[in-house]
Amino acid sequence: MQHNSKYIKNLFNNKGVEISSKRVDLFERFVSDNSTIGIIEKIRSLQTNIMENWQHKNRVQDIIEKQIIIPNATVNKEYKAFLDFEKLGLNDISYSAIEGLEELGLVYDNEKEIVVGVPKVSGDFKVNFKFRIKDDLDDSLLHEKKITLVINADPKSLWKNIQSDFEKTEDWKIENYWKKDDEISFEKLGEKNIVISSKRGRSHANVGSFRDDDFAYKFFDHTGWSVVCVADGAGSAKLARKGSTIACNAIIEFFTLNFTKEALEVFDNVIKEHQTNKTAETSKQISHFVYDNLSKAALFAHKKIEEFATQINVSIKDLHTTLIFTLIKKYDFGYAILSFGVGDCPIGVINKDFTEIKLMNWLDVGEFGGGTRFITMPEIFNSEKFPTRFGISLYDDFSYLVLMTDGIYDPKFIVEANLEKIECWKDFFEDLQGKNNENVNVNFEKRNIEVAENLSKWMDFWSPGNHDDRTLAIIY
Repeated sequence: MQHNSKYIKNLFNNKGVEISSKRVDLFERFVSDNSTIGIIEKIRSLQTNIMENWQHKNRVQDIIEKQIIIPNATVNKEYKAFLDFEKLGLNDISYSAIEGLEELGLVYDNEKEIVVGVPKVSGDFKVNFKFRIKDDLDDSLLHEKKITLVINADPKSLWKNIQSDFEKTEDWKIENYWKKDDEISFEKLGEKNIVISSKRGRSHANVGSFRDDDFAYKFFDHTGWSVVCVADGAGSAKLARKGSTIACNAIIEFFTLNFTKEALEVFDNVIKEHQTNKTAETSKQISHFVYDNLSKAALFAHKKIEEFATQINVSIKDLHTTLIFTLIKKYDFGYAILSFGVGDCPIGVINKDFTEIKLMNWLDVGEFGGGTRFITMPEIFNSEKFPTRFGISLYDDFSYLVLMTDGIYDPKFIVEANLEKIECWKDFFEDLQGKNNENVNVNFEKRNIEVAENLSKWMDFWSPGNHDDRTLAIIY
């Protein structure tokens, strides 16, 4: 009763109504009257309702004004964004929906509070976030607020693919030495198969310039030897595309002329003897043969490029190119693999049970890429390191022999040290065989005659910052 008296006194005071001393008893009877008590209870109830309504509207407005940021999406890239209401301080949201997502290629799951899908278009979009909070009735109108969703363009779509012009001439009025923008090949190579794809990089395609990479290979039926070579023309050299072509063709020409059955007879005998009875003498003879023949082949390629530069009156630097090549022969005991390399393109051999990798060459890489060397540099032939550019390995069998340019090596292996880790090569082949964002599978079963097309498609993989030419040769 006393709180009712106090309540009425405060009300009267607020309205300027005073209670005289002679009306105190009357006032007490007034506040004790059942009708007055009922009115007071109604007033208090209405006040409570007003307060609750205000708090509710205030909370809704807080949510409407609150900045809710959801991660940016990218066109054609799978998207998943969880709206963590607890972390956002929105635990009191009891129901939510987002309108305007469907036309963008996305949907919102209210139960999981997650936006998923594959965006179709790019831009800044205002989507309508609708919600109820816990105090709302189940059939009440939904509150609304706008949320900004940024969908970035597919980076691939920003790159042009301008075909190189086979009629265009260079500024110094000479032939432009056009070559195909993309080239693939698949063939038997002795008892193995070879698949190669060489693809112009996006940086070249974007401006319509030429592919600088090149490759060549040949199986010599009369000797059983095969030769495979890959070259990466220097991006800074005006005629690098021609330099890489000359280098590869020169290697094939050299071994066509010099790897005759008669010339190889002594080496074949030494290899067989070494396999059964390894001696210092047989090791010395093998090393001498490899160095003598492969160094001559490398010098032959250098001379061919030098002759061409003189012929068209340009500097040999305009034809700068790396060069790697390998020779393979199947003997009764297994395979002999010889190698040479200059530049930053690796050659790797993986054993039959895929437990070991051998890097057949060291790479000319240095701080900030400053260590790159080219077959066009005369000084490499006089360097004390020159003899270390050659290698030989003997295998009962192997699963893969791989040659690649840095357009593959840089994005897939990142650093040189990874080339000697079998787990990195396992990841690489898992990638080739479908474990990639594009779900492209290169099927190396020998009956798959579409393996070259598979490989070419795989070579379109996206790697931010890696837009160089890509060449990959796999013997299997």
